[in-house]
Amino acid sequence: MIDFVYKSSYDVSDLRHIVKVLRGEGGCPWDREQTHESIRREFVEEVYEVIEAIDEQSPEHLKEELGDVLLQVVFHADMEEDAGRFDLDDVADGVCKKLILRHPHVFGDVSAADSAEVLRNWDKIKRAEKHRDTLAADLDSVAKSLPALWRAEKLQKKAAKAGFFPAGRGEAADALQEGVRALARSGDTGDDAAALGDLLFACVNAARLRKLDPEELLNGASDRFIERMAAAEAGLAKEPADDKRI
Repeated sequence: MIDFVYKSSYDVSDLRHIVKVLRGEGGCPWDREQTHESIRREFVEEVYEVIEAIDEQSPEHLKEELGDVLLQVVFHADMEEDAGRFDLDDVADGVCKKLILRHPHVFGDVSAADSAEVLRNWDKIKRAEKHRDTLAADLDSVAKSLPALWRAEKLQKKAAKAGFFPAGRGEAADALQEGVRALARSGDTGDDAAALGDLLFACVNAARLRKLDPEELLNGASDRFIERMAAAEAGLAKEPADDKRI
């Protein structure tokens, strides 16, 4: 039996202790076996569940899901602490320093008239901090693990800020039409995959210029597809058995 003090209320320090107990001798065999890689997907899934709670506008659900994300952070930090590389306090130290550095209008003597200027300053400081002195380096820094539509949108935003990407709705519409034509031609060249990818990229740009989230748009289309299928099935179920068609 482990030596553990039960409480009516716990805090972050208690969470760190519980994770250490779970990963320590006499703890949980499953927890001890995990690596960063083995629970990588779980981390992603927990973040998506936070997004779902936000969409639901449910504070209780959000509290629960934020707790699951916090557990992931503490768990990964504890593995690194065991390896002697860093701990949760080092993680907090790093993000505190980053926030102070990137908010010179709050913690320094830089002025920012509005949120747009704040974002411009943030990007400038981040590029200098990461030594990204070219657009290509800045684009390459966008995480490849992002959902493909969000990654495309982020790449386009960065390129547009640097003046290297069509910024008008008309140009975006032209790109979509050219993408459709290229897809029609691709049957002759066997390059369907590239043509479809370019068409999706052009669709993301059309959404971006309309300030629409491409992920939300595609999810909405998927939801509507489910609704149509449900309506079709309901209608089919009402037909006489002899008249049913697939």
